[in-house]
Amino acid sequence: MDRKEFLKTMAASGIAAGIGSFGGASADETKGSLPQDLVAVMGGDPVEMFRKGIELFGGMGAFVKKGQKIVVKPNIAWDKTPELAANTNPDLVAEIVRQALEAGAAEVQVFDHTCDEWRKSYKSSGIEEAARKAGAKVLQADQESDFTEVTLPKAKNLKSALIHKSLLECDAWINVPVLKNHRGAQLTAAMKNLMGIVWDRQAFHRNNLNQCIADICGWEKGPILNIVDAYRVVKTNGPRGVGAGDVVMPKGLFISPDIVAVDTAATKFFAQFADISVDSVPYLAIAEKMGFGTTAIDKLRVQRVKI
Repeated sequence: MDRKEFLKTMAASGIAAGIGSFGGASADETKGSLPQDLVAVMGGDPVEMFRKGIELFGGMGAFVKKGQKIVVKPNIAWDKTPELAANTNPDLVAEIVRQALEAGAAEVQVFDHTCDEWRKSYKSSGIEEAARKAGAKVLQADQESDFTEVTLPKAKNLKSALIHKSLLECDAWINVPVLKNHRGAQLTAAMKNLMGIVWDRQAFHRNNLNQCIADICGWEKGPILNIVDAYRVVKTNGPRGVGAGDVVMPKGLFISPDIVAVDTAATKFFAQFADISVDSVPYLAIAEKMGFGTTAIDKLRVQRVKI
C-alpha cells in the first residue's frame, strides 16, 4: 500500500478527519508522561506494525517495568484459525510477550475465558503455541475457581464480577483484542474484550449489554495498554458465524492507554466496511460519560505510521 492508498483508506474510515493530522503536535499537546495518546499503524505484518507503534510511545519499557508480573489478555474466544480473524493474531500476541520480557518482566501470562471449548480455541487460534514459544505461561480459565469476586463501585448495572485471578495477582496487564463485527454490540474491540476477564459472560446480556461493557471498564485495575488488532477484520457475521467471505485484510493496528479512545479510532476505521459510527456503538458514549475515557480523539496527541 503506497502513501496515496494509505491516506485514501484513512479518509474513507473517518480516521483522517476524526484524529486530525496524526502528528505535528502543538506545545500544549506534548504535555503528559507519554509522547502520544494514541497511535495508528497501517501496512506490514502484525509484528512490524506493533514494533513501529510501540516505538512511538518510547518502547515497551514505558509500560512494563523490570521484575513485574504481566498478563496479556488477547481474544481467544473461538475455535477458529487465524485466517478467520475471530481471535487476536497469534504473531502479534507473541511479539507483545517477547517485548514485555525484554523490557524486564519477570513473567508474562496469557489467558482468555473462551466461548468455545477452551482447549480447542487455544489450539486453533495459534495463540497457545505462539505465546509459549515467546516465553509466556498460558493459563486456563474454564473453572469458576479460576476467578475471584471483586466489587465495581463505579458501575451502574454490573456491581460486581468474578475476575480471573491472574489479573488480581499481576502487577499490570495488557488488553489485546481483535477488531470485528458483533451482532449484539455492533463491534468488538478493546472494551468488549474485557468480557473475557469475567466468569459470567451472561451477566452482561442479562443486565443491559452496553451498560455492562462500560461498567467493567471502571474496574480500578484496568489495562495499562490497549492494542487493537485490525490486521484481519471480520466485517460481517461476527462473532460466531464467521466464514472466509466475512474477512478482509486492511492491515491496521491501534494502540492507546485510553480504552475509549482506542475503540473510537477502531470504530471510525471499521466504518469503511459497515454502516457504523461512534454514535451507533452505545457503550462508547456510556463509558465516556462515566469518565473512563474519551471519544474526542481530535483533541488527543495522535500519531500515525505507515509501513
